[in-house]
Amino acid sequence: MSQQSSTLRSAARRTGGLIAASVLAVSLAACSTPSAPAAGGDDEAAGDSTGVTDTTVTVGTHMPLTGPAAAGYSSISAATNAYFDYLNDQGGVNGRTIEYIVKDDGYNPANSQTVVRELVQQDEVFAILNGLGTATHQSVLDFLDQNSVPDLFVASGSTAWNQPETHPNTFGFNADYVVEGAALGQYAADEFPDAAVCMLGQDDDFGDEFLEGLEMALGTDGLTEVQRYSVSNQDVTAQIGALQAAGCDIVTLATINGFTALAVGTAAQLGWFPQWFGSSSGADYPTLVGYLGEDMAPKLLQGFTGTNYLPMADDEWVELFREINTEYNGDAPFDGNTIFGMSVGYVFAEALAAAGENPTREALVEAVRSGELVGNGILPLAFGPDSHAAYLGVGITTVDQGVQDYIDATYEVRDGSVTAVERQAVPLTGAAVPGS
Repeated sequence: MSQQSSTLRSAARRTGGLIAASVLAVSLAACSTPSAPAAGGDDEAAGDSTGVTDTTVTVGTHMPLTGPAAAGYSSISAATNAYFDYLNDQGGVNGRTIEYIVKDDGYNPANSQTVVRELVQQDEVFAILNGLGTATHQSVLDFLDQNSVPDLFVASGSTAWNQPETHPNTFGFNADYVVEGAALGQYAADEFPDAAVCMLGQDDDFGDEFLEGLEMALGTDGLTEVQRYSVSNQDVTAQIGALQAAGCDIVTLATINGFTALAVGTAAQLGWFPQWFGSSSGADYPTLVGYLGEDMAPKLLQGFTGTNYLPMADDEWVELFREINTEYNGDAPFDGNTIFGMSVGYVFAEALAAAGENPTREALVEAVRSGELVGNGILPLAFGPDSHAAYLGVGITTVDQGVQDYIDATYEVRDGSVTAVERQAVPLTGAAVPGS
């Protein structure tokens, strides 16, 4: 292990006696009237313009505004809507404003089915945008396919959204869990070749695919210990104890933010301070501070390693999004979810602009499949006829003195192998107003 790692671990260990009260304070998040068709034109007869009028385009989503995941994710759709309000004040896209209908599914697949049917059959939305959750969104895939509804930029790292032949209208947004696991595993191998690398993860597709990525980088026998947990049980003491007993130096996490905080806090309570490597789903520093507390979080999370693929820290996109958040989102807390939500809104606006003056559902899907969307990430968007994944690579981030930012390590996963690549951050143009 590096001298820096040893120093950080020693400093963290000295805080152990102060931690029990903070751990106990951690609260968890488990993880109409039909619209008129667009104005005339030859293109209109060639496709379905449901949800499009002369002046508006209406899209919808299912989100956990209440329930076990609300604390971690309910702010995403508010951020997307704030970006749309900003965009609409600049004239919208091709003269149309975007209306975003957000319906609460409580992170429950049965509720997701109900609200998505309402959005499609009653609200007659043009597209479903950024529906959140693996199990929740899987429950509506067939329905959306049967109704030929564009299903754009699902908020989940499952590989299920990247199946062009099976689900031709569905596209993911997150870098998938295989990519994240492979990147973190390769970074561990590159920088800490002698470390005992372990994993703690959900006992579902999230954990399965993250483990697949780790094994891609480290080999099937490259992990010292693997522990899984159910999100229905908010106690990981047994799993943390097993990882400690196995002598793990690095613990990789397939966890959402609430369980990341639980794992870090439980280990600290036991007086154990490994290095933590986390998926972007559970590695947002401002969110983790909310769980662990402003006093303890900087100590416990110093050196925390994660992945990301969107702007962060002092980036020009982040500066603009902060301004939008202040003016259009009530100056809500600004974190990774805010950047994620606004980034989704921007890429949708980019796709809508590319769909033409009289957009149809078919043209919208083709705009994404074209491979010409740019986005605002640190790597080019990977969309194309044979790829419905937004990002096939991620950058490695670390927390230093309370600031989370990228370091000089970026990895891409293609054809079953992980490779170090150069970051290619997309510059801000046109004040984030596509077509301007």
